[in-house]
Amino acid sequence: MSPDDTTDEDRTDVAGGGESIDVEAEDGGEPVGVTVDDEGGVRERLEEEADRAVGEFDDRLVDLLAWVLDTETRARIYVNLRQYPHSTSDEIAEETGLYPSTVREALAELHEEGKVTRRKRESDGAGNNPYEYSAMAPSDLVSEIVDDVQEQLNTVFNLDSHLEERELDADEPVTITVEDASENDEE
Repeated sequence: MSPDDTTDEDRTDVAGGGESIDVEAEDGGEPVGVTVDDEGGVRERLEEEADRAVGEFDDRLVDLLAWVLDTETRARIYVNLRQYPHSTSDEIAEETGLYPSTVREALAELHEEGKVTRRKRESDGAGNNPYEYSAMAPSDLVSEIVDDVQEQLNTVFNLDSHLEERELDADEPVTITVEDASENDEE
């Protein structure tokens, strides 16, 4: 049966309520009947796939940041603070699923290193005004580690010189430059 021989009866959705369409295969093969569920089944599957893709992206981002920030815990806190600046340690713990004491300890370290800032939350009433935290910009975070990475790469490139304890060349083979993308956009 060719696609032109298809009747409305051939296109009826078995479950009912859906609209059936023919989709031609990419290789030029016979069309394949596809049922689009008016109830949102296709939409649900697409949303689930989008959520899965975002989750995988977040996991890869946290892995990369864990390398930059030393631990996955610190990376998850950093990502959360970039999403929700001016959060308290309790809010971060709730969002990330980390223990509040773990979050407070990591925030203290990140603050001491200058990777996050903190200020007292303004409150109209009496009582405890907790600190709220914000994370430094990603470009600043990268700029902080560039010198270390550059030094380590140059050590690898000059490994023979280091092993033989010879004088190193004045010019190092690796130079890393970091530019803020927003500065380039203004030009």
